[in-house]
Amino acid sequence: MKTWFAIPLWQRVIGALILGIIVGYFWGPGAASIKIVGDIFIAFIKMLVVPLIFFSLVAGVASIGDLRKLGSVGWRALLLFVVTGQMAVWLGLGIGTLVQPGAGLDASAMNLDAAALERAQARQEDGVTVQQMILEMVPSSPVQVMADVNVLPLIIFSLLIGIGILMAKEEGEPVLKIFESGSVVMQKVTMVVMELTPFGVFALMAWVAGTLGVDALQALGIVVVLNYLGCFLIIGLIYGGMIKFIAKLPVIDFFRGIIDAMAVSYSTASSNATLPVTLRCARRNLGVSNSVASFVISLGATINMNGTAMYLGLATLFGAQVFGVDLSWGDYVLISVLGTLGAIGAAGIPGSGLIMMVLVFGAVGVPLETIALVAGIDRIMDMMRTTTNVSGDAAVAVTVAALTGELDRAELISADDV
Repeated sequence: MKTWFAIPLWQRVIGALILGIIVGYFWGPGAASIKIVGDIFIAFIKMLVVPLIFFSLVAGVASIGDLRKLGSVGWRALLLFVVTGQMAVWLGLGIGTLVQPGAGLDASAMNLDAAALERAQARQEDGVTVQQMILEMVPSSPVQVMADVNVLPLIIFSLLIGIGILMAKEEGEPVLKIFESGSVVMQKVTMVVMELTPFGVFALMAWVAGTLGVDALQALGIVVVLNYLGCFLIIGLIYGGMIKFIAKLPVIDFFRGIIDAMAVSYSTASSNATLPVTLRCARRNLGVSNSVASFVISLGATINMNGTAMYLGLATLFGAQVFGVDLSWGDYVLISVLGTLGAIGAAGIPGSGLIMMVLVFGAVGVPLETIALVAGIDRIMDMMRTTTNVSGDAAVAVTVAALTGELDRAELISADDV
């Protein structure tokens, strides 16, 4: 047992991935008999959605109370987080639309729950008007919303609770501590569930390889490539452009200064675990003042998940293409909004993007069984998404510091000497 836990989780997951493909390839359709192990893993993920979003979003919104202390720093950081998040999710939608990784994949062998397909088809036939969409966003009963896992009104309710805590000021601090503690507890619970990942990945990949064959593996391989491509574009174009044209700083020196944080984030797949390294890089290598670095990067580790936002857009289109769900432009807009909000609600720990899929898929009628398809390859993609998220935290911190006069430009330019 000690030997098992001594192996890093990502190595266990990759090993399970390879072993599952081999077993499924030779076992064939009979591999579907062990799919129940993967179903249990997915059930645990679904279990975490409501409490994780609720505690994380409330705590994240309430933490913005520091805006009053930092003045112009806060709104600039939030604006950059939201704008880059929207750009990221639309990038994922664009890549998924152009390449169509799920097109041509026959999902009939998956024995998909008939009720799930009926719900997806009913949503397409009935359509959703703007008025209905807005009305559904208002939670008439928060308890019922949580019981039904209706995530969009849950997000609205969570945002209102966070705003209420901010308005209550000192009197709201005891409640804030409860939500902050709840957020930490849910992150720990998520980490426990993530320990089941190797077993779930093995069963799901054996099932996919055995029932859907090589075509499914090729489609999943394309999704992995597109995930990395999207992340590289976000880091190179969006973050590089932000540093070059808004902060007006040397792009090479910026990336040289955060190389340590990028390396740690890729190996751990956790923004929270990388936080101390990111802070050190921002202060010592990039010349960001202590106050700006502490506020922006700490907040970014909670709500700035651009790699996750991009992936949610890409994965939603993949699932829609696999199961033949036609998405309208209205659905695209809804995905962009929910992708950004879902990324904000995602915890800075491994596997959080997988949990947020429930939010987006359910809203646009994509069967949740898509999660079972991509769960096996999620960890490989999560490492790159986390690197993208951490790089974005540093980019926003440097840009805000440059705009507010809180940046030591000489320190940034000399980062290669550190």
